[in-house]
Amino acid sequence: MHKLKMLVVLALAQACLMGTALAQVHGTADEAKAMATNAIAYIKAVGTDKAFADFTAHGGKWQDKDLYVFVVRYDGMTMAHGANKLLVGKNLIEMKDAGGNAFIREMIDLAKSKGSGWTDYLWTNPITKKIDHKSTYVIAIPNYDGFVGVGIYK
Repeated sequence: MHKLKMLVVLALAQACLMGTALAQVHGTADEAKAMATNAIAYIKAVGTDKAFADFTAHGGKWQDKDLYVFVVRYDGMTMAHGANKLLVGKNLIEMKDAGGNAFIREMIDLAKSKGSGWTDYLWTNPITKKIDHKSTYVIAIPNYDGFVGVGIYK
């Protein structure tokens, strides 16, 4: 009986450790919102050219866990993307997610109308390479026709 209890305790401890490890891979809503807010402050400090290049540079401070910064102009042109630099220079305004949702248009509308907020859609997770539910916090960039976004995978 003692061995059985010990095995149960070890199994529970392992499950807790695995859960902690997985939690460390995924960013939280608060972390995403803070990263987006910090990205706006960074743009104000160094200008769009340097900030956008830094947001896109792999391995910088603008990628953490599965969080990354991206920037889209209101015409749909991607100006920075921390998970896929091949998207920079691509116009994604007509892009739809796996559910048929024109999520870039939704982000643009949200940033223009409210200045900031959350939007939900389906997107490929750069860590798992699978389509996941995602929520992105967007903030309009002051004196620029575009927004910063940072999303969380659910």
